[in-house]
Amino acid sequence: MSSNRLVRAHPDQLLVGLLSVSDRASRGDYQDQGIPALQQWLDEALTQKPQYATRVVADEQETISAALIEFVDELGCDLVLTTGGTGPARRDITPEATLAVATKEMPGFGEQMRQISLHFVPTAILSRQVAVIRETETHAALIINLPGQPKAIAETLGGVKDKQGQTVVAGVFAAVPYCIDLIGGPYVETNDSVTTAFRPKSARRPA
Repeated sequence: MSSNRLVRAHPDQLLVGLLSVSDRASRGDYQDQGIPALQQWLDEALTQKPQYATRVVADEQETISAALIEFVDELGCDLVLTTGGTGPARRDITPEATLAVATKEMPGFGEQMRQISLHFVPTAILSRQVAVIRETETHAALIINLPGQPKAIAETLGGVKDKQGQTVVAGVFAAVPYCIDLIGGPYVETNDSVTTAFRPKSARRPA
């Protein structure tokens, strides 16, 4: 076991790896905005504050894959969220780096993310975001590619609501807690004012 492995403060604390993929941010040309946006959203969405590990890396496939492996295999993260590098440009290779470390693909996440984004921009069809499971002998984690812009991150995770606050398209995070249950992770609960986690009745803990 790695000496760097994260240790839960509580059995149900979520261990999260946040990876920002950007040549310019990794060089220090500008301050990364993706990781702060992810942390803010998760802190507001979850009833118990997660523990985070963060990295900012360049658009290099081997570097991205190595960071994902570190998060899961060495640090023991339950959930890894990436931001950036999912478009059609030549340097956008986050999906390829993610698929390279996958045990299972989870195509529904990518499909839903594009449905959400299509409510705002027609160029959502250019997004190549993927989600996967990475498994080791003793551990598994869900890895999800997210957009690079803070506003799009919040929309993708939380979904689309109408003027009355009713959900039009569910955000992808609604499915994350149950997915983490199924792969052996902690029991994650959410604040309904931000997002409502869906679980079958048989998988819910008594109130």
